[in-house]
Amino acid sequence: MFTREFWDERYGSAERIWSGNPNPHLVDTVTDVVPATALDVGSGEGADAIWLAARGWQVTGVDISGVALQRAAERATEQGADIADRLTWQQVDVMSWDPAPARYDLVSAQFMHLPRPALRALHRRLAAAVRPGGTLLIVGHHPSDLDTSMGRPDRADLMFTAEQVAATLDPNEWDITAATPPRQATDPEGRTITIHDAVLRATRRH
Repeated sequence: MFTREFWDERYGSAERIWSGNPNPHLVDTVTDVVPATALDVGSGEGADAIWLAARGWQVTGVDISGVALQRAAERATEQGADIADRLTWQQVDVMSWDPAPARYDLVSAQFMHLPRPALRALHRRLAAAVRPGGTLLIVGHHPSDLDTSMGRPDRADLMFTAEQVAATLDPNEWDITAATPPRQATDPEGRTITIHDAVLRATRRH
């Protein structure tokens, strides 16, 4: 499930995989922030990147799946040239890819789940890509979701807490907020249940 082939096949299996709406923790984090440069990691079908671009951000969206990136680019074009021109799409393997250091004012990784050593290494590389004064936003499925009827893969090693992400950051360099907010979701049986996200927001000090 960590290969380009896996994700190309998944995205190719349906006209749309995700809702098309921006992730709510991203919206909460940056709605009142002055637009600048952003990196959207695991950009998928482009909802987050397009939402940012529509608000004036210059956005680089990266994903392992060329199918997803093509779909994202098409949807950005449908929104108009003023939005599409603010977007750059790159196909990368996040297991080995390293973004440029201190390049972005916002680095967002939403629901990127990798084996623990690879995930820690990725989080360190993403943190290094944040400029002084910039924000790192990492959101994932909390391990407590395994105890719900949500139907998550039975892979506790792929889930993480916000505190585990925070442990990869130097507290002398970052103002860090780690939280586990609840939200309502619909399980595969159509029932409304409460799940929890792991949410790490950190601002690099000047």
